[in-house]
Parts: sequence; C-alpha cells; structure tokens
Amino acid sequence: MVSILHALILGIVQGLTEFLPISSSAHLNIFPWIFGWEDITESFDVALHIGTLLAIVLFFYKDWIKLIVGGYNQVVKKKHTKEGRMFWYLVFATIPAGILSLILDKISEKIFENRINIEMLVIAITLIVMGIILYIVDKRAKNLVKYEKITFKQSMLIGISQAFAAAFPGVSRSGITMTVARYLNIDRESAAKFSFLLATPITFAAVIFDLTKFTFGIPFIVGILASFIVGILVIKFLLEYLKKGSFKVFAIYRIIIGLIVIRTIFHKIKYK
Repeated sequence: MVSILHALILGIVQGLTEFLPISSSAHLNIFPWIFGWEDITESFDVALHIGTLLAIVLFFYKDWIKLIVGGYNQVVKKKHTKEGRMFWYLVFATIPAGILSLILDKISEKIFENRINIEMLVIAITLIVMGIILYIVDKRAKNLVKYEKITFKQSMLIGISQAFAAAFPGVSRSGITMTVARYLNIDRESAAKFSFLLATPITFAAVIFDLTKFTFGIPFIVGILASFIVGILVIKFLLEYLKKGSFKVFAIYRIIIGLIVIRTIFHKIKYK
C-alpha cells in the first residue's frame, strides 16, 4: 500500500512532469528507485494520470466542447469548421498511436522486467538524447504554423510519435510530440496545445485500461488531487512561457537529470 506521503510527493512530481517535455514516466521511476520506495506499483503510476487527465479536460474544456460539436456537425450536418477538422485530425492521429503504444509497451515490459539498472540506464540515455534533439530541433525550427493551420499529415506524424514514449522509458510523450511539432515548424505555443489535446484520449484509455488494478484509498485520492492541482498550474505556466521562451531550459534539465541517474547507477553498483 502506497503511503500518503509518497502519494503526495509522486502526485506533485506527476503534475510537474506530465506536461513539461521532461518525461513523467522517467521521474516516477527515478524517485522510488533513488529513495528505495518499494511500495510503489505501476498501477499507482497510472492512477496519478487521473489527476493530470482531469487537469487537461478542465483547462481545455471549452476547446473540447467546440471540437466535439464541430466533429459532430462535420459528419451529421456536413458543416465544415476548423474545430470539426481538428477534432477528426486528433481522432485519426490517436488510433495508430494507441495501437502502437499498446504493442510497444508490452515489449518494453518484457525487456525491462526485473532489470532495474538496465531500465534506469535506458531512461538516463533517452533523457539525454531527447534533450539534445529537443534543443537542436527547437533552435533550428521556424514559427510558421499556428494551431489552426496544422495539417492532417502533420497531426498524424505528431500522433504516431507518441508510440516512442511507450517503447522507450524517458522519451516523454509531451517531449516527443512537441519535438516533432517543432520539426514541422509549428510554433511553440501551438505545439504544446496540440500535444496536450492529443494526450487526452491516450491518457483516458490508459486509465480505463488499468482501472481494475487500482487500490482505492486515501493515498489514491491524495495522489490524484496533487497531480490535478499542480497539473493545472503547469499547463497555464507552460502555455504562457512558450509565448516568448524556448525549450532550451527543459533540454538542459533532461541532460542534467540523465547524468545524475547514470552517476547514481554506478554508485549503487559500486557499493552493492
């Protein structure tokens, strides 16, 4: 059973890292590993996503209402709007990503089962590599495409890229989608918004898929509330920050954390 303190800390970590391009899955693995929290289960990690899912839905509820209504009108009333177009882009981009994520996630589980040091090393490497790629891509990319102008091809490429987050722990779903979006010259704020909207159905599916594994109780509620509150604040912060700021700070952070994990691995092996 997860303690209330651990649930609170991990809920805050989830809220902080889910929407920033620094990998929530990496941090939810790193913290219990470093501090020796053996009571943390994979199902609890997914439970924390309920909080961040609620944060996305609440923050973008007006957008989702317009998207759903637009998608309905486009099919039933043959009324074409930018909201209807974007809704179906999100739907079609989610389908292949969802299928690939399920397959690659199962493969990843088999590879890293009972191989904690190998998994942590992979997390460290992907944190560093993706940090470097994010920095280079963001620096070279131009701000040519706004959210409303994203094409079907661009949405599919961004959507499919989510599967890499399932295959390689530490890649970060938001990190890979924002990186691909920037490579396609989508401006930073639009890249973040599209990434958040695209994450909604995938996160919802993950929560439903593991719902029977959850251990309901006070820690469960604490974790959800913490990730929800912090998640809301982080979404607001990032969208505002990206109006003028770049992804450089997040890229540097990824590299630093990756190096710390590698150093910790060797330290643990040395004094094992």
